Amino acid sequence: MFVRVKKIGGYEYLYLVENVREGGRHVQRVIKALGRRDEVEASNLLDGLIASAARHSRRSIVLSSFYRGELAEIRRRSIGPDLVFGHLWRETGCQAVLHRHLAGRRFGFDAERAIYLTVLHRLMVSGSDRHASTWQQTLDIPGAEDLMLNHAYKAMAWLGEAIEGEDSGQARHCTDAIEEALYEHRKSLFGAISVAFFDTTSIYFEGAGGAMLGRTGHSKDFRPQLNQVVLGIVLDEQDRPIASFLWPGNTADVTTLLPVVERLRRRSAFSTKSYASAV
Repeated sequence: MFVRVKKIGGYEYLYLVENVREGGRHVQRVIKALGRRDEVEASNLLDGLIASAARHSRRSIVLSSFYRGELAEIRRRSIGPDLVFGHLWRETGCQAVLHRHLAGRRFGFDAERAIYLTVLHRLMVSGSDRHASTWQQTLDIPGAEDLMLNHAYKAMAWLGEAIEGEDSGQARHCTDAIEEALYEHRKSLFGAISVAFFDTTSIYFEGAGGAMLGRTGHSKDFRPQLNQVVLGIVLDEQDRPIASFLWPGNTADVTTLLPVVERLRRRSAFSTKSYASAV
């Protein structure tokens, strides 16, 4: 059933029409002549008819209310990423370790949630902290509802803060202490491990990025003209990360192994001198 417009003379007329089957064919049958179009529109006859019919259609009621501005804005929020990675975040000890290290710090916001948001963003879509701040509006992340871009910047700055060094005089940062605490959180009953795997890769910068550690060097991404950094990671026999390292982009892989082994020895992470390298 529908409204058909028919022009007669200089005017247009509206008819309520239905499709019916007569004699083996479809025909249109006029149910009611509604009148001249200009007069019908001026009398609000159609609006009243539609409103009356809408009371018997759930979809029409919702759409009509939406177009009249009577419904709140409809927003879709995803819960999947947090359901999966939020569980892993807690099980690996990341949340508990960060809470311990953040105790006593008065940021004025939940820094652990800000760090979790940046990690979740990199796992799902990757990109900058600025993009993560916009991306979070599409997700339901408990405790992250009020986080803003400057909160992410402050949390990242805290991770890079220098802390009191070891006897060797080498600089240490919050990330070093967090990595060590995570290892202690999940180490086996007998503590130290006997075998670890070490590998490196390069990460390049677009534009003017990499002002501090960025250097040109052997690019594994085939971008030798761009500044890069060398990223190293140590895994245990179960492929769980133990420690990570960051060097200037012109660092040769062969020069990184012994410093990494020495650092792990100082941590007492190994019970023997058995090491495996994939450099």
